Amino acid sequence: MNEKEKAKNGLLYDANYDAALMEERTWAKDLCHDYNHLRPSNMTERKALIEKLMGKTSKSFHIEQPFVCDYGYNIEIGENFYVNHNCVILDAAKVTFGDNVFIAPNCGFYTAGHPLDVEQRNQGLEYAYPITVGNNVWFGGNVVVLPGVTIGDNTVIGAGSVVNRDIPSGVIAAGNPCRVIRSITEEDKKKYWKE
Repeated sequence: MNEKEKAKNGLLYDANYDAALMEERTWAKDLCHDYNHLRPSNMTERKALIEKLMGKTSKSFHIEQPFVCDYGYNIEIGENFYVNHNCVILDAAKVTFGDNVFIAPNCGFYTAGHPLDVEQRNQGLEYAYPITVGNNVWFGGNVVVLPGVTIGDNTVIGAGSVVNRDIPSGVIAAGNPCRVIRSITEEDKKKYWKE
C-alpha cells in the first residue's frame, strides 16, 4: 500500500517525505498561487482554476482570494457554495461540503493530524480523517474544523469555534471546544426583520 492509499484508509502515512505526495501538494499549491494572483474581476479564469484544482465543483460557487489547500482533488463542493477570504483546507482526506454552505473569513478545515508519540511525529507521519459538512451550513469567522468531524444540515457554527466533534442538524453551536448552544427555532426566522 502506498502512502496515498494509507491516508485514504485513515492509517498513519508519510506526509512529509513521500515524493509522490510532495509532488501532488506542489501541483495544488502552484494552482492556488496562480488563483490568488489573478485579478478579482477575472471570474472566468478564477472559476476554471478552481474546477481544475478541486475533485468536484458545482455550477454556482465563489471562493474569495486568498485560498489555500493541500491537494485539491479531495475537496467536493455543492451548489451555491461561498467562501470568504483566507480559507485553508488541508485535504489529505476527503472534505465534502453540501449545498448552500457559507464560510466567513479566516476559516480552516483540517483533515490532517499528527501522532502524540514524538518518534512517529518526527518521522513525518500523520493521519487524515474526512470532514463532512451538510447542506445550508453557515460558519462564522475564524472557525477551525478538525479531522473526522461531520456537521449536519441547517446548522450555524459561531465565530471563533474549534469544532472537534460531530455537530447535529438544525442547531447553533459555538465555543472552544464547539458545543451545541440550542436548536434553531421558528422565532429565528423573525430575528432580523424590522417592522
